[in-house]
Amino acid sequence: MKSVLSLAAILVLSVSAVAQVAASAPTQIAEPAKTPVWTPENVAVPPPMPPGPKLVEPPPVTTVPDLTRYLNNPVMLLFCTARVAEFNDRDAEMIFIGDSITRNWLGPGKAEWDAQWAPRNALDFGMGGDQTQHVLWRMENFPIGRLHPKVAVVLIGTNNVHNTPEEIAAGVKAILLKTQTMFPGIKIVVTSILPNKRANDLMMAANAMVRRFADDKDIFYLDLVPLMPPVGDNWKGIGPDHLHPDATGYQIWTEALLPLVNRWVPAH
Repeated sequence: MKSVLSLAAILVLSVSAVAQVAASAPTQIAEPAKTPVWTPENVAVPPPMPPGPKLVEPPPVTTVPDLTRYLNNPVMLLFCTARVAEFNDRDAEMIFIGDSITRNWLGPGKAEWDAQWAPRNALDFGMGGDQTQHVLWRMENFPIGRLHPKVAVVLIGTNNVHNTPEEIAAGVKAILLKTQTMFPGIKIVVTSILPNKRANDLMMAANAMVRRFADDKDIFYLDLVPLMPPVGDNWKGIGPDHLHPDATGYQIWTEALLPLVNRWVPAH
């Protein structure tokens, strides 16, 4: 009920803001609202920011849930809502938690997703641009606690570029603890932050701390960095933006992940 009320509040705020703008604007012929259409090419791209004043986003505190970016652009939540709604009448055996790199399983990674993860009833709970604090808010406010997944795959932190390695690691740990609280007995595969041109040294320092959270009993660390060696000015499996995996990157991730997942959720 808390989740539904929280999401309803966001929609009310959004509608109220639109109504205020409409009331002060000259009379115009209204265009019908357009529902976003997601394709493998645009699935990780956040929708355009609506016009008008925006709330100032607070300094990033990696362990404190924050929804400011969603208040400024509520349409962002529609992708996540649609994915969760697909499980209205069934459990999810797996949940992938993260940012656009996770969301892009339905983009460049779709072939691997359709072959390996969709048959395991996996939920893509990724959101483009999310930092750890945003993931924490989504976990608290979307009705995912009822899904009873056996395995969670967590990859988050690459967007926390204004935090220290210690803060990023603390944010990842908060998500791991939240996952264990929501889904007792779940197995968690925490995946290394991928190599990237934007803040590679920062992320590799965070990885060195995150790997210590693994106990090889309930939490397992999957290090993809050695599987993505430098190639020219980029890395194997990383796309032309030097940040997001390409199709090869998702294949690398899948091949490394399968031996772990097969222990708990065998192929159907």
